[in-house]
Formats: sequence, C-alpha cells, structure tokens
Amino acid sequence: MHTFHYRRIGDQGEAARALRETGSTPEGAINAAGQFLAGGTNLTDYMRLNVMRPDLLVDINDLEGEKLRQISSNGDGLWIGGLVRMAEAEDNTDIAKNYPVIHDTLKLAASRQIRNMASLGGNVLQRTRCEYFRETSWPCNKRTPGSGCAAMDGFNRQHAVLGVSDACIATYPGDFAQALVALDATVEITGPDGSRRIAFSELHRLPGDTPHIETTLMPGEIITGYRIPAGPWTRRSCYVKVRDRDSYQFALAAAAVALALDGDTVSEARIALGGVATVPWRAREAEEMLKGRTLDEDAASAAAEAAFNGARTREHNAYKVPMGKETVIRALMDAKAMEA
Repeated sequence: MHTFHYRRIGDQGEAARALRETGSTPEGAINAAGQFLAGGTNLTDYMRLNVMRPDLLVDINDLEGEKLRQISSNGDGLWIGGLVRMAEAEDNTDIAKNYPVIHDTLKLAASRQIRNMASLGGNVLQRTRCEYFRETSWPCNKRTPGSGCAAMDGFNRQHAVLGVSDACIATYPGDFAQALVALDATVEITGPDGSRRIAFSELHRLPGDTPHIETTLMPGEIITGYRIPAGPWTRRSCYVKVRDRDSYQFALAAAAVALALDGDTVSEARIALGGVATVPWRAREAEEMLKGRTLDEDAASAAAEAAFNGARTREHNAYKVPMGKETVIRALMDAKAMEA
C-alpha cells in the first residue's frame, strides 16, 4: 500500500484547505492526491489494491454541522445528510413508508456490516468495480488516462450497455443513486468556495474520452446532503435488483420506478436504471412512453423497449438488454400493485 498521511479534522474549512495543500488539480476530484474519508468502505479497498494512491486522507467524521447527520421530512420533501450511514436511512420508518424506493436501494446493497459503516455522501461516489480497473496489470483509461480499455475485447459480462464510449464501458455500481435520480433529488455540496446545489442528475459525468473524471465535484468539496422533493409518486415506488446471488452482489440489471396513477392510467412515471449504464441512468424516453396510458403489460413492455434504445453491447454483455427490459417491466408492475 502507498504511504499516506492521515488527519482527523472537525472544521470543514480546515479540511478543505488541507486537501488543497496537497496540490490537487481541479480536474477529477475523485483522483486527487488528497481524499476525504467517511465510511471508507470503497476507498480503503482500492488503497489496499494500490489502485488509489492518495498522499493524504482527511477523516471528516467529526465535521461540525447538524445537517450532515440529519434525516428530516415535511410536506415539501425529505432531507438526508451526507454523513448519515446507509443503515440509519434504511431503518428510518418515514423513508420506508413514504420513499420506499430509497429504502429498497439501501436494503438491497452490500451487507449490513458495510451499511453500518458506509456514509450516504460516499456511497454515490463509489468507484467502478470493473475487473480491469481493479487489477493494475491491465490497461484502464479510468486508472491511467490514455492507456486503453482492456474490457472492450476482454471478459465484459458485467459491463455497461448504456452511456458507454470508445474509452470506457465500466458500469456504475451503486443502488442508492438510482433512487435519487428517479426522484429528481438535488445534492448540496460544500467546498472551499462555499456551498452550491445541483440536480443529482448533474453529479456524475458520462465517460466520453475522459472516463477518469467521474463527477462534477472539485477537490475539497463534500456532499452535505440530498433534498428529495415530495410528490404523488414517492409512496408508489420500488426498486427491483437482479443479480447472480441474493446477497452481497452488484446488480446485473436494476430498475427504480416511481408512479403517480389516476386509476390505472399513468399521470407521472419516473424510471432509473442500474447495473446496465456507466452513470445513474434516467430512462426519460420510457417515462414519456407511459404518460397518459393505461399501465398494463403491453404498456410496460413498450416502455422497457424505449429504455434500451441506443444500447451498445459487447461480446459477453448482450444478455443485459433483454434482462434489463424484463426488470423494467417487473418494477413497473410491482409499483402499480402498491398502495399509494
């Protein structure tokens, strides 16, 4: 493991300055020489593999600020702080009742031991689980820009079919992010230059020709928390995750769905896909396909077809397209059957 310095800092301004002093360039905060540490369940894994080699870890678990650790809701929506642990949010009765898709994405992720440790700020920033990214003997444009992508002609069963580029086909691995993008969440970010708020859908970047730049965060910025607006679709929402085994496994295909129905007619549909795309993926064409239609198997199938328009497959991952379509259909019909 690469030698690094460790500091535990309670003041956010001081923490940001500490990272800035490492000389990190503004391009690609996720690869910066200084890194924030909260749960550490992803970062420390890659440090052991020598994939990530920060010079400085700044432990932010003592940061001041009630919002960072708060879960609160009112008629306008839900707030979840960036230092809230996955298990805390999973166990929250308000989330389970009024935002079940969020509860589902947390319950179906990792193991309970990891969920006790992992923060929700760090969760959405977890790095790819591509085998070629993890193994430093293979070329990888995410790890070493310009070196090539071994997955293109390698074993790519786990890899993405949506949002891919000629430089990268790694799949975004998380679950919670699919709920956030489906529910039009915003993310509050605080850094050396103050606070800003953006749509969650603007946080992650498509790989394009710079797959090593995964988010729009700048060095020294942290996720303060998430604001999820309330709506008639939040209670009729669910997450379906298909994987090789029932526990501790990343999605091969997943769908987060939220519906507002007038009888059996769709007045509003929200669909996000996991396990099949390079970023948390909003299936807007599929949503438009459903609006104003009676939700039945035929309508769900049409939406599923639309969700995978433009999919680009490789030798071993073509199965993800039909599997992903069936996952969307199942999620839509499961959401329809829920009591709102």
